[in-house]
Amino acid sequence: MLEQLDPVLLARIQFGFTVSFHFIFPSFSIGLASYLAVLEGLWLKTGKSVYLDLFRCWLKIFAVVFAMGVVSGIVMSYQFGTNWSVFSTKAGPVIGPLMAYEVLTAFFLEAGFLGVMLFGMSKVGRKLHFTATCMVALGTFISATWIISVNSWMQTPTGFAINARGQFVPAGSWLAIIFNPSFPYRLIHTVIASYLTTSLVVGAVGAWHLLRDRSNPYARKMFSMAMWMAAIVAPVQIFAGDMHGLNTLEHQPAKVMAMEGHFQSHPDGAPLILFGIPNSAEKRIDYAVQIPKASSLILKHGPDAPLAGLDTIPDDREPPVGVIFWSFRIMVGLGFAMLGLGLLSVLARLRGSLYDWPALHRLAIIMGPSGFVAVIAGWITTEVGRQPYTVYGQLLTGVSHSPLAAPAVAASLVAFILVYFSVFGAGVWYLLKLMGQAPHAHESDPPQTPIRSAGITPAHALDGAPVPAGS
Repeated sequence: MLEQLDPVLLARIQFGFTVSFHFIFPSFSIGLASYLAVLEGLWLKTGKSVYLDLFRCWLKIFAVVFAMGVVSGIVMSYQFGTNWSVFSTKAGPVIGPLMAYEVLTAFFLEAGFLGVMLFGMSKVGRKLHFTATCMVALGTFISATWIISVNSWMQTPTGFAINARGQFVPAGSWLAIIFNPSFPYRLIHTVIASYLTTSLVVGAVGAWHLLRDRSNPYARKMFSMAMWMAAIVAPVQIFAGDMHGLNTLEHQPAKVMAMEGHFQSHPDGAPLILFGIPNSAEKRIDYAVQIPKASSLILKHGPDAPLAGLDTIPDDREPPVGVIFWSFRIMVGLGFAMLGLGLLSVLARLRGSLYDWPALHRLAIIMGPSGFVAVIAGWITTEVGRQPYTVYGQLLTGVSHSPLAAPAVAASLVAFILVYFSVFGAGVWYLLKLMGQAPHAHESDPPQTPIRSAGITPAHALDGAPVPAGS
């Protein structure tokens, strides 16, 4: 039975599964590192202990998230060699150096300062520790920059030539490769999504503790900061997403056609299809709920502007419409739900009921995981929309995989599923347990005396106490 399966499809499922798990943790750690820098900066500026206690509380969570992100990311690099060796051979001269730069600049920066950030509060000065926190936050941003650059080049490849061996090689300046046409839009959209995701998690934790104790100052501060972030960033993200969509229409029109569900061209204005059931066999959207000419208005800024459909794309070059159609709507729908939560929090502030509105707190808890769902849905839209290419318009997915039989790929896929759900399931459970513990004063204060280890008793602890024989 396994022999009848498609090894390329299995390899795609395996990479999609591991990336989906991995994407959860960087999308959290990027925003959380910046949140920690803000908390420590506010503590240094105001001297208020509430910021320091919150910093120490979320620092423990960050340590677990960062570790899980690193471990889950290592697996993907191996898959380039095991499942996608042809792609690695052909695209390696371009993407290899970019990923190496990510290690040399971002990962080394994070690793160098992470120890000071986690364990150096009582060992270095306040300014140096704050510098370490800022460097870790900067490292997460630089890491995202390089990874997005690599993926964006695969979406909108520029600055390359193809040598006699069929490999993509740099042609001219590396800047054309790094700053490819979709890179700035995708970087802004992804980083803002990370900040918004973190704010929703922090807001959900704050709301959880407010429901248990409305007078908890830590819960109040968490919830207030998170709701400010959601109210400000959500509309910015919607605008950034719109700009990203226009860029995608220019460089990857087939992806937008699939997102919009436009099987047919519309020379006199295309409708905005809100919902429906994509029918790829009949090339239509069944039971479509649509707004006439609204898609042309959004994408072309004119209700009668023509929009091409998938009927202009050869059938073997069309992306899978059903997956993209729904993943895009999940992402957009959750984005507007986040905007609604932010606006409700503004209304609550104006009414003076931000900490006394249980319905708002319950809604914030429900929306807590929505950022993760939205970033995964956005990733699915982006990557499935690139199909049937690994390097858009240049290298087909069907010829990019390793010469592996289906049983070999299926065996490793099953192993990944079992290990990921057990190991990372335990990690997520531990994170939820940490979040469920209310922050308190003097959170994780370091010991005021040297820690006894290896049977050695600190000298001051022996003052006034009988000294054991043989000491």
